[in-house]
Amino acid sequence: MLTAYTSDQIRAAEAALMATLPEGALMERAATGLAVVCARMLGGVYGSRVVLLVGGGDNGGDALYAGARLAARGARVEALLAGTRVHAAGLAALRRAGGRVTGLRSDHGPAKNPAHGPTEDPAHGPAEDPAGARVRALLDAADLIVDGMLGIGGAGALREPYATLAGLANDAPAEVLAVDVPSGVDASSGRVEGPAVHADATVTFGAWKVGLLVDPGSGHAGRRELVDIGLGPHLPDPDAAVLTGPDVAGLLPRPGASSDKYRRGVIGIAAGSERYTGAAVLAVGGALRAGVGMVRYAGVAEPVAQVRARWPEAVITTLAPGEGVEEVGRVQAWVLGPGLGTGDEAHAIARSVLSSEVPVLVDADALTLAAQDRSLLRRGAPVLITPHAGELSRLIGVPRERIEARRLENVRRAADELGVTVLLKGSTTLVAEDGRPVRINPTGSPWLATGGTGDVLAGLAGALLAAGLSGYDAASCAAYLHGIAGREGPLTAWDVAEALPEAVRSLLDGPADGTRHHSSPAKLGS
Repeated sequence: MLTAYTSDQIRAAEAALMATLPEGALMERAATGLAVVCARMLGGVYGSRVVLLVGGGDNGGDALYAGARLAARGARVEALLAGTRVHAAGLAALRRAGGRVTGLRSDHGPAKNPAHGPTEDPAHGPAEDPAGARVRALLDAADLIVDGMLGIGGAGALREPYATLAGLANDAPAEVLAVDVPSGVDASSGRVEGPAVHADATVTFGAWKVGLLVDPGSGHAGRRELVDIGLGPHLPDPDAAVLTGPDVAGLLPRPGASSDKYRRGVIGIAAGSERYTGAAVLAVGGALRAGVGMVRYAGVAEPVAQVRARWPEAVITTLAPGEGVEEVGRVQAWVLGPGLGTGDEAHAIARSVLSSEVPVLVDADALTLAAQDRSLLRRGAPVLITPHAGELSRLIGVPRERIEARRLENVRRAADELGVTVLLKGSTTLVAEDGRPVRINPTGSPWLATGGTGDVLAGLAGALLAAGLSGYDAASCAAYLHGIAGREGPLTAWDVAEALPEAVRSLLDGPADGTRHHSSPAKLGS
């Protein structure tokens, strides 16, 4: 399992570690790792052109020390000092190695940095406008741009000159490597509140930062590499976590010699309507393809006919208008909502399902019903909801665009406010439960953003609930498997359902770890 932390947690761990080390040792470790990745991205260091965008904090110091190592190996390194102060020892190291320094206009005189002692006034040489031709030409000629402007302490929108420099770096032809976190990305949450660096790669130190794994920040990070600087013993309980392939394989249920269809899990599915028949077919398919022992499907006449034709394995109950699911038979969990509709008849089915004493996964139209009648979610048994941002917006009264911009904050809020487990679908799929680290799904691709894939996901997660997994584990494993099944496109929802058995086998039959194959968090369907 990969664990991720907020900036406050990282700073506390760094302080504890630095108390046991000689002064400067921690930055030495970070700069060495950063220089190694720089050299790898350059291919050949000698004769290459490297531009460092340097702020006044530790990330600027890391960039300067790494630049000194590159300069000593024959790179032409130029540091563009963007702040009103600079790490003096790092700057001196760069100059000793032959690096060059360019300053931007500063209205401030020399400053003291209490963390590093005396600092140097970065208004070095002729004043430059950050949007001027000199700076643009410098960046355009670079083979690599290193973003060391702001670190994990940065919050809110970038101020000038950082905002302009971020835009110039993004427009330059060279690859951009971010130090610890791209400038403009909130390290604790992934929020981006204005211009921000779009890095091709990010080297982060000591432990993963949550903001590198959650969109929109994740989309700015590019390839992500972790440099171990010894923080491990000083880290607290994580704020977030990422399951790997072996983690998921360890959670998935396996049939044993004494298994029968009832022990493997019986899932009830209440889905589909006269208008939306396909949702029922796809949800049933997701559950069956996941390996559930039995599906009991309940619906009105038209989707019943479609499910019976495609999935003869399902045990089917035809519901009369307004009828509940009391006569369907015993199940270990329910999936409620895909294509169900939102009228009075759908509401009656929803209330009947949610009056049961088994876990219920609430999806799609049932989420709309719950937004209209929050009492539906108040029950003694577990509830797992699987909204996209629009559905979550209706449930908690937060605008959709704010949910997209602050996914972590709002998935936690929903889990706490509603008292349920939440799987929030989207560009980064998150699983939240009150009192637990938010799980960030690492698998998937944008190909999953197509109609019906969410219905397959609901059936898949419901099958895992019926097999005995908690809502937290069922949601996490389902998102992971769904992402593997949808990693290659173009595809349809049916393709995803048909790929699920191989996705399960790929985990159970070997050590394959989906995180090795997916550098960006999942995008799950609606």
